Amino acid sequence: ALLTYDEVETFLHEFGHGLHGMLTRCQYSYLSGTNVPRDFVELPSQFMENFLGEKEFLDTFAKHYQTNEPMPQDLIDKIKASQNYHVAYACTRQLSFGYLDMAWHTITEPFSGNVIEFGNKAMEQVKVLPVVPNTQMETAFTHIFSGGYAAGYYSYKWSEVLDADAFSVFKEKGIYNKKAANAFRKNILERGGTEPAMTLYKRFRGQEPTIDALMIRDGIKK
Repeated sequence: ALLTYDEVETFLHEFGHGLHGMLTRCQYSYLSGTNVPRDFVELPSQFMENFLGEKEFLDTFAKHYQTNEPMPQDLIDKIKASQNYHVAYACTRQLSFGYLDMAWHTITEPFSGNVIEFGNKAMEQVKVLPVVPNTQMETAFTHIFSGGYAAGYYSYKWSEVLDADAFSVFKEKGIYNKKAANAFRKNILERGGTEPAMTLYKRFRGQEPTIDALMIRDGIKK
């Protein structure tokens, strides 16, 4: 099959969700598989995406359709470099969405102020580029009002922190390390929502997640 890099990445992502459901050991369906908190549900899926950047994984199937030659390391490096282009800005942009979302959804009294000023102030702490006059993020940001992510948009970035931190175990021990894989299966994939997400994660990882692995993967930190 002549699949693009992005198509294989999507396959791995959805396969992670599939594993979450197929490998469950939960008695009740409403606690199994992806029936977990929103800021934890993307861990298995995004975790699987990490394999695509590993030559050891690519060599098992990514062969040239005419020469049968494996994908060269320099091409993999170029793909990673292109993915990390402007990644720091992309990070602060994503954080600004999370701050804006949380600002609106933590209000406890009826709002009567200036909507534009309120939104700009919420995003100010991570602003990189100047605000374009006569624009307002909220009018286009349907996710936080009608898309089911109210007070939960931060989960996009949080899931990146989790998946990078989790995969760092495999980067250290080997991407096919059986002990690490069994720990991920037993503590994450099999348990669903039967225990608090952080309890499950710490049982797998041995500690709470840090941002270090994500910063390294993104090329921001060495």
